[in-house]
Amino acid sequence: MSEVALVPCESYEEETVYQAVRAGMALLGGMERFFQPGERILLKPNLLSKASPEKAVTTHPAVFGAAARLLREAGMERLTYGDSPGNPTVSPARAAQTGGLQAVAERYGVAAADFDHGTMVSFPQGKRTHSFYLCHGVQQADAVLNLPKMKTHALERITGAVKNLYGCVCGVKKAAGHVSFPDRMIFAEMLADLNLCVKPRLHILDGIVAMEGNGPSSGSPTPMKVLLFSADPVALDSVFAALVHLPPAAVPTCVAGAAAGVGSMAPEQICVLTQEGEMTVAQAAATYGCPGFDVDRSGSSHGKIERLMRLVPFIQTRPQVDLKRCVACGICQEACPVPGKAVHAGQGKKARYDYRKCIRCYCCQEMCPAKAISVHRGLVNRLLSGK
Repeated sequence: MSEVALVPCESYEEETVYQAVRAGMALLGGMERFFQPGERILLKPNLLSKASPEKAVTTHPAVFGAAARLLREAGMERLTYGDSPGNPTVSPARAAQTGGLQAVAERYGVAAADFDHGTMVSFPQGKRTHSFYLCHGVQQADAVLNLPKMKTHALERITGAVKNLYGCVCGVKKAAGHVSFPDRMIFAEMLADLNLCVKPRLHILDGIVAMEGNGPSSGSPTPMKVLLFSADPVALDSVFAALVHLPPAAVPTCVAGAAAGVGSMAPEQICVLTQEGEMTVAQAAATYGCPGFDVDRSGSSHGKIERLMRLVPFIQTRPQVDLKRCVACGICQEACPVPGKAVHAGQGKKARYDYRKCIRCYCCQEMCPAKAISVHRGLVNRLLSGK
């Protein structure tokens, strides 16, 4: 059985979060179960872009600080942190500063790891890929504590523990990965390999205020008031999916992760630990879940209908720009990984797409600072997918 601890938490007040994280770790056996004094421990938050904490784009500094404080109290002294933002114009340091993590890291003596540079790391046992261009900060760590944010995701439906590891890949190599793995299931299989390569010891999901709708950066903050803890990222993401009434079987990262042996997806293989006692996944969803959470529940992420929709252009999903919101900043063009670019903008010109080139990776939507890009599903698409 994979264990996922669930602790409710009402706010980001520092001491409230600390006590909740402490309670969650106690349910799993404490930090000492996962880390040893003397090890170089990397805290890996979600620092997708330059965003203030209240926008729910990044891991909240209160959650990051609580994890660092508990590690210090457990005798862990060699702590670092970092992430590689998806926006090529934003440095890891700038994202950490704007997100409030830099000040908290300085308070607890957590040094910034090198996420500006990286080298290729061989992973011959991978099923989808045999190498990763990993940041030096990841390679220099003995152990990784993953600190993802509970959010929706245009490509993978949700982003949690499994998806957050993509920030271990350095800089522009992340965008290039979408060209190499242009399908949501193929991309999820690559993420499964990445999780097996990096092997985080522990995952703590910040779901106190989550993001629904047009995630992972342009959605709406919404209170979920939970923290999830697990050594199994697939089980954790499966509980996350259940809490928002999304079948884990519709989440590509859960399906690919379970198939690759990263973790367990089946509810009968997951035990939810709470301070009130053990629960099934269904009981946790009934007690702590939100059936109205705005997430894509259309069809199956790996079924025949979706494969058909990828082959027929007029029923494919695609990114769509709201020209009233577009500020002609050009970030969507910079984020596009396609040679020759599938979207053009900047220098006073608003975004326009060449859908013949578009691979539906949604990097443009993910990085748009004006929340001007969303995923469009036409009528035929919605009828076929059951939404």
